[in-house]
Amino acid sequence: DRADFERPDADWLVVAFTSATCDTCSAVAQRARLLSSHAVAFQEVEAKVDRELHKRYGIDSVPLVVIADATGSVGRYFLGPVSATDLWGAVAEARSPGTIPSTCEPGSA
Repeated sequence: DRADFERPDADWLVVAFTSATCDTCSAVAQRARLLSSHAVAFQEVEAKVDRELHKRYGIDSVPLVVIADATGSVGRYFLGPVSATDLWGAVAEARSPGTIPSTCEPGSA
């Protein structure tokens, strides 16, 4: 539900579910934060601070980065460490399908 997050009117939402006790979470959130723009809302949801959102969405592993559209439909997510390149590519592909050549998609050979 986009109303659960900041800037529900933005075209895209990038949420980093994190925990203060997670060594990897800070770096992942920092990379994801760079995606923020007029069209892309970013929000970090830390487990102790935003316990209710973690519970509501069944988040039990972090870091988790979710990319959702204006309706709240999740188009892509990353669990665990993720590179800035993969995050930027995922948002670019979500915003403009066909941006990433099929040979660059996960699982392509």
